[in-house]
Amino acid sequence: MNYPSRLIEEAVAEISRLPGIGKKTALRLALHLLKRDEEQTRSLSDALVKMRTQTTYCSRCHNIADDVVCNICANNKRDQTTICVVVDTRDVLAIESTNQYRGLYHVLGGIISPLEGIGPSDLEIDSLMSRIGSQEGDEAVQEVILALSPTMEGDTTAFYLQKKLKATGIKISTIARGIPIGGDLEYADEITLGRSIVSRVAYD
Repeated sequence: MNYPSRLIEEAVAEISRLPGIGKKTALRLALHLLKRDEEQTRSLSDALVKMRTQTTYCSRCHNIADDVVCNICANNKRDQTTICVVVDTRDVLAIESTNQYRGLYHVLGGIISPLEGIGPSDLEIDSLMSRIGSQEGDEAVQEVILALSPTMEGDTTAFYLQKKLKATGIKISTIARGIPIGGDLEYADEITLGRSIVSRVAYD
């Protein structure tokens, strides 16, 4: 493609590096930004730079944060006795959007994957164990929820964590797995359907 400007070409090249954005979409975005007021484009640029340079990670749960401790960990109204273990911030956002969970989180930063050279020492597992052991009294952790994707790597990570956590004596649970609401049984895979039967609950 012949671009009318080298600057447009450079902008398209950078924007198209983002996941899910091809050259055509990048060009539309670049032309859109070009038409906007310079101040609006500058605001976008400043916001992106601040996000990249000023965003940090919570010292307790390793979630993305603006300060040393994230808003969730700093909220005394959250249930301090329950920790939900997830892979990354996207999982935290997904669970928070349900408005059904009021406990704390712990972000592992990945899952055990020997093929990719990722082992337990590469994840925030030791910090989870230290966190559980350091809390006492009314704020002592009573339950750890393993909210990991039902993949081979996710199950491997969950199994490893279960073995580590078993010695603490606290309750270990996992998120339910089954048929999604609105889904048809005939389209469900065998593993999901099987787990739905095994993990059946009382009909209220």
